Amino acid sequence: MNMNEIKEQICDVCSKLWQLGWVAANDGNVTVKLEDGSFLATPTGISKSFITSDKLVHIDKEGNLLEESQYRPSSEIKMHMRCYAEREDVGAVVHAHPPVATGYAVANKALDEYSMIETVIALGSIPVTPFGTPSTYEVPEAIAPYLGSHDVVLLQNHGALAVGADLITAYYRMETLELFAKISLNAHLLGGAQEISRENIDRLISMRKSYKVTGKHPGYKKYPKGSE
Repeated sequence: MNMNEIKEQICDVCSKLWQLGWVAANDGNVTVKLEDGSFLATPTGISKSFITSDKLVHIDKEGNLLEESQYRPSSEIKMHMRCYAEREDVGAVVHAHPPVATGYAVANKALDEYSMIETVIALGSIPVTPFGTPSTYEVPEAIAPYLGSHDVVLLQNHGALAVGADLITAYYRMETLELFAKISLNAHLLGGAQEISRENIDRLISMRKSYKVTGKHPGYKKYPKGSE
């Protein structure tokens, strides 16, 4: 994909995030790593519903502008750059506040029930990473230990983060996260999820290779209740 195609893709994803109600006001950010090691990023202070190609910023790994622009990257760019630093396979990062998944983040409840076939294959369990003050290095430090085995994490009292080899993959993971959060909440209202047997969980995870699923997977991983 050329630069213009990537820019259009970012704008399309931003529009979807807003239309789905996963961001409000200036919430959320999207970045894509380019072939030369630089990045395209959504600008700070602008609703995702208003993002156009000319508003995207071209930056280096320090967040410095590589092309003159009246716009600036989000102060949360540190979180994105930590994902790229920890994972050479990551080509895009999406941060949003999908309301049901973020409800779990606010309640400090990991989504670690292996109860939905597609989610078992695609994501495994989704942890809640420790609290970090937005815009500081606390958030990158909080998420770093989880990036080696997770493509999606919940940010305590904040939102969600998804990474992927490309932007569409990262966006799809955010979709999978929010749908799974909705299903898990409904299952809870119905008395609790029925977890898949461990044997079948292992079989499902082993299918990632034949499905050519990229990224990382935690395997069968549970988290203490009420903690990360």
